Amino acid sequence: MNRKVCVLTSVHQPFDVRIFHKQAKTLSKAGYDVTLIAQHKQNETMDGVKIIGLPKHHSRFDRMTRTSFGIFRLALKQKADIYHFHDPELIPIGIILKLLGKKVIYDVHEDLPKQILSKYYIPSWQRKPLAAFFKLAELSASKVFDYIITATDSIQEKFNKPGKVIVIRNFPILDIKKNIDTSHKGLSNNLKLIYAGGLTEVRGIAQIVLALEYVNNNVELILLGEFAPKEYVNKVRRLKGFGKVRYLGKVPFEEVPKYYSSADIGIVCFLPERNHIKAMPNKLFEYMAAGLPVIASDFPLWKKIIDDAGCGICIDPTDPRKIAEAILFLSNNPQLRKQMGENGRKAVLEKYNWERESKKLLTVYEKLS
Repeated sequence: MNRKVCVLTSVHQPFDVRIFHKQAKTLSKAGYDVTLIAQHKQNETMDGVKIIGLPKHHSRFDRMTRTSFGIFRLALKQKADIYHFHDPELIPIGIILKLLGKKVIYDVHEDLPKQILSKYYIPSWQRKPLAAFFKLAELSASKVFDYIITATDSIQEKFNKPGKVIVIRNFPILDIKKNIDTSHKGLSNNLKLIYAGGLTEVRGIAQIVLALEYVNNNVELILLGEFAPKEYVNKVRRLKGFGKVRYLGKVPFEEVPKYYSSADIGIVCFLPERNHIKAMPNKLFEYMAAGLPVIASDFPLWKKIIDDAGCGICIDPTDPRKIAEAILFLSNNPQLRKQMGENGRKAVLEKYNWERESKKLLTVYEKLS
C-alpha cells in the first residue's frame, strides 16, 4: 500500500491519545506511511510514526501564526497523498492544500462555537460574536474537504455534508487496558478516587475537592493532569478538602493504567457548560475499561450510558454535597462497587472500544486511497 499520510496539529502534543496512540498508530499498522507534524523538541520515529517537531510557542498568537506557517511549510515538503488536520486554526492550511489538489480530512474534536463560550481567556463580551463568526467560518470551509471526522454525534449533526461526515469516538484502546488488575476492585477499606485529565474550573475540580470536606471516611483523591490556568491550582489548594488529595501532575499515557489499577472509583463531574452536555469524555470510558465504578455528571447522554451499563452514579456536578453522598454510598457498598466496575468493563469490551472505532477510520482512508 505505502500511501503517504501527513497528520497536522498545532495545538495538541505529539503523543496525544486520539491523534497518535489511536489514529496514527492504527494507520501505520495498516500499512500507511504516516508522518505527524506537531510542536515537539526533536524529530523521531515512534511505533512506526515519523514525528517532525516544531518549536513550542507559548503564546496563542505565535502558535496561530508562526507554528501554523511552520506546519504549512513542512506539510508541503511531505508530498503526502492524504492530509489529516486536527485544529480549527489550521482550516486555512487545509483549504490551501485542497486547492493544490490534495485529499484533506478535518478531524473535529470539540464543538468549537460552544467551546468558545466557555473559554476563560476570552473576555465574556467577545464570546458570543466570536462563536457566531467561527461557526459560520467552520461550516463554510468544511464544504471543501474530502471528509469530516467528528468525535461525537452532536458535532456531526452540525455539518451538512451527506456521506462525507463520520463519527469516530474516543473510546479506550483495549490492548493497553487488558493488563489492568481489577481483582481487588470494591474490596478496599481505604477508598481511592481518581480523576485523569485537564484540571480546569469548568471541569468541576473545585466541586470534587469541596465534596471531600463532607466525607469523613478514609478517602483519597488522585489527581492526574495539569491545572489551567496555572493560577487555578492556588484556588483549589486553599480548599479544606485538598488535604485528601494526592496531586501527581501530568503522567505519561502509558503509565496511567497503573494508577487506574490502584483506584476504586473514577470521577468525572464536568460542569453543565454547553460544550459538555453532549460530549463523550474519554476518561469516562477509560474508567469503565479499568473496572472502576464511576461518579459522573447527570447529563442525559452520560446518564443513559451509565444507567444502561449499570456502572455508576450520576449526580448534580454543581453540588459538592451530592458528590459527597455518591462517594459515601459507594464507600459503604463495596460489593455493589465491584459489580458496577465489572459491568462497566464488560460494556467497554463489547461496545465502547477503539478496536471497533478504528475500523471506521480505515474505511475512510480506503475510500480516499
